[in-house]
Amino acid sequence: MLPGYNEARYEVRDAVLKVMRDLADTNKRTLEAIEAGDTSTLEAAKAPIMDVVERTEKIDNDIVLIFAKYTPEAKDLRELVSYLKMTSSINRIRANISNYMKNMESILTGADSEMLALIRDSLSINRCTVHAFDQTLEMLQCFDDNDMLLDLSARIEVEYSKTDDIYSMLEKSIMQKMGSSVELVEEYFNLLKYIRKNLKIIDRLESISGRIIFARMGGKL
Repeated sequence: MLPGYNEARYEVRDAVLKVMRDLADTNKRTLEAIEAGDTSTLEAAKAPIMDVVERTEKIDNDIVLIFAKYTPEAKDLRELVSYLKMTSSINRIRANISNYMKNMESILTGADSEMLALIRDSLSINRCTVHAFDQTLEMLQCFDDNDMLLDLSARIEVEYSKTDDIYSMLEKSIMQKMGSSVELVEEYFNLLKYIRKNLKIIDRLESISGRIIFARMGGKL
């Protein structure tokens, strides 16, 4: 392999890790702001992810340049192709976090006590997502340890499964309230919609986890 190849490959991996860290930080700060009822901090929390699209475009371009310059071997090709797939998921995570922040800021303004209680209950999903982010970051940092990767991937799947259960219970509770509070049907419907957007974040994290496994061990992408 030509000199500089490994350095270029590690630079791509590091760029992916850095953008994932910024997404994880914004996601965690969003949870903390909503827990504290302090929506004024949400805009500042969004700052680290404002340029995510530009950063993922650079990652994609850098990978294409590596293909053209170095012609990677099969194992390294898997890793680089996986990163190309990951950038799409990263951009969707950024969009879902941004939309969730904007929507929650809106719904928290003037929410009554029952709505606030439902929002507090929904934050269990956010906590699962925080854990999944931590585990995904760890996967990117222990890339050469197959056993650790498989363990972390399994833990992400557990967190994902938890969010499905939490959402099912919240949906049932919200549907009951919609039946007894006709004047608030739209607000409750919107809350469910915003929670579903939050669910999509952990869905994309599970997808990234699968691509890391593929990059290291092969299989189906």
